Amino acid sequence: MKTKNGYPVYPLTVAQKFHLYYLAFCPKKEVLNIGTSVTIQVEIDWDELRRAIYKAYERNESMRLRFVQDEEGNYFQYIVDKEDRGIDFVDFSHGTMEEAEEEMRKWTRVPFSHEDSPLNRVVMIAMPDGYNGIYLSGDHMIMDAQALIGFMKDVVELYCNAKYEGVPYPADRASYIEQLQKDLAYEAGCKAKDRDDEYFHKLIESSEPIFNGLHGPAELEQARVKFKDPNLRAVINVSDSVDGAIDIFHLEEEPTKRLMDFCKENRISLATLLLMGLRTYFQKMNGNDDVSMNMAIARRATLKEKNCGGTRIHSFPLRTIIPEERTFIEGIRIVRDTQNEMFLHANYDPVEYFSYRAKTYPAPKGVTYEPISLTYQPLTSKENGLGLDKLGDIPYKTKWYSNGATTQAMYLTVMHRPEDNGLDFNFEHQVRAVSRKELEYLYYYLCKIMFKGIENPNLTIGEIIRLV
Repeated sequence: MKTKNGYPVYPLTVAQKFHLYYLAFCPKKEVLNIGTSVTIQVEIDWDELRRAIYKAYERNESMRLRFVQDEEGNYFQYIVDKEDRGIDFVDFSHGTMEEAEEEMRKWTRVPFSHEDSPLNRVVMIAMPDGYNGIYLSGDHMIMDAQALIGFMKDVVELYCNAKYEGVPYPADRASYIEQLQKDLAYEAGCKAKDRDDEYFHKLIESSEPIFNGLHGPAELEQARVKFKDPNLRAVINVSDSVDGAIDIFHLEEEPTKRLMDFCKENRISLATLLLMGLRTYFQKMNGNDDVSMNMAIARRATLKEKNCGGTRIHSFPLRTIIPEERTFIEGIRIVRDTQNEMFLHANYDPVEYFSYRAKTYPAPKGVTYEPISLTYQPLTSKENGLGLDKLGDIPYKTKWYSNGATTQAMYLTVMHRPEDNGLDFNFEHQVRAVSRKELEYLYYYLCKIMFKGIENPNLTIGEIIRLV
């Protein structure tokens, strides 16, 4: 397929195909949806906001994506010249916050058609708490969280430029097609891809990981009995239902600042500290020095990659073997160095990774070594916010909505709250695999471990495990 409706047509990228890979196993197609709202505590000129949304569509190529299938059922993508569909306004101001948020959760649970149709929806909203703004949902195959935040930021900055004196016009967005072509060129074969193949094959072949359970080794022991294999190192840790929910735990501004200050002083990212905290929790519960967790990599190192929109996330297991005799700060450096090594090879196909691992270590279908996945979103912090700092200290809120389905037992996304820059720990989970009470337990010990570690970075991991 070369063209559709006169537009050039392109194959899907590996990042997009990854979503199709797990979609095939999920009866709820809304599993691909992400939804959020941003609202500010000012009166809104709705006509001007509508113009800003249309202008943002014009500036963001990936928001005008369409999918189309050929006769064999293979998906392709193309970009239409403009979005001229209507943009709805919904007035929630006479109801309750609970009613408004439930309605937006319902919107987030409506799957998008992959048959030559728009793959996102924007609604202007007036809320009961006096805040006003927009709701945005989209298909994960055309946007990840960074793309969604980038589009929201563009709308806000365009609106503020039109409404307020002295607010600069936002910088141009980068071309989605340009980055798409680079990804496709890599996937077609090159020296960098050969190096990535070699790196991951060696990494996988080095030794087999082992599953660490939320409450200890019981899950693994049960799997060994079930599959009659005393040497089994993986389990099926999902339930028979993909029904999902998001449970959120809030860390206040002051303790969040302590975490961020430690990261700044030690030149590490918060993602590294979170990974160290999580792996230490699983090390404590299971008595294993060997811990593996899934880590999302945004693949947005360059300015063009940051601003091109689309979906660019690749996810790989981050496996570290850190003896209890090592200090907390030494463990952090091992996690950081392992992350940095993987970042260099992050264009590799995650589906190929899991396929090669399954061939290297044959095991029952559907098993995994990773109990949890982690994403950290630095773009949600005040410093990287939505451009409202140019207008002074205007209060604003963001809210993420569950699509009601997930193919993973636990997926933790950590974001900043714009109100106070504190952290929200968003646990998306299968409700029949993990309960809120279990997540509360994990969150409690994760925080205890991180704070004990940053206050006493030269304590050994074993000492921290015993102290918490």
